[in-house]
Amino acid sequence: MPDVRAVIFDLDGVLTDTAEYHYRGWQRLADEEGVPFDREKNEALRGVSRNESLLLLLDGREVSEEAFAEMAARKNGYYLEYLQDMSPADLLPGAVALVEDAKARGWKVAIGSSSKNAGFVLDALGITELFDAVADGHSVDRAKPEPDLFLEAAAMLGVPPESCVVIEDAESGVDAAIAAGMIAVGVGPEERVGHAPHRFATVEDIDLDQVLDTTD
Repeated sequence: MPDVRAVIFDLDGVLTDTAEYHYRGWQRLADEEGVPFDREKNEALRGVSRNESLLLLLDGREVSEEAFAEMAARKNGYYLEYLQDMSPADLLPGAVALVEDAKARGWKVAIGSSSKNAGFVLDALGITELFDAVADGHSVDRAKPEPDLFLEAAAMLGVPPESCVVIEDAESGVDAAIAAGMIAVGVGPEERVGHAPHRFATVEDIDLDQVLDTTD
């Protein structure tokens, strides 16, 4: 049985679902810039940093550094505008219970989110105090699928990577967890996170005992 000492949670899609807010922000920007965009293309942005997402949205269209920065800031403004009404009611079913389960086992818990708005979202959800550390888009230079964000979260917790479980809903996040040498748990459809060693359909379905029992 693995020597698990911590769980690192992605935020969007694991504890709350802000994916719709992100989609609306990107769609609004794409419409303003005359760039083709739809929900299918939005799926490729799941778990990806803001700048990388904008590069994917532009799809090779060249813009100046100033225009690129302005677009990224404009989209973030739209996203924050949509988030103003967020509250604890936006927590996904089973999310807080899962965090509390990990804490009851004596494990440390952290956030590992590519979002630069993670602090704002955690405060709006009323769960900031539950976590021992928050690694977000401000914490590292290289975003998922690079392992840096999760390795930073582990370092903040003082826990070795191999003793960390990561809960992720994005392909890039699962890749990052595996690259970090951590136990990756995917949440969502098989076509998106099926390459994770452990997969559950929803957060509410996650069974930490099952993860422990089926990990070498």
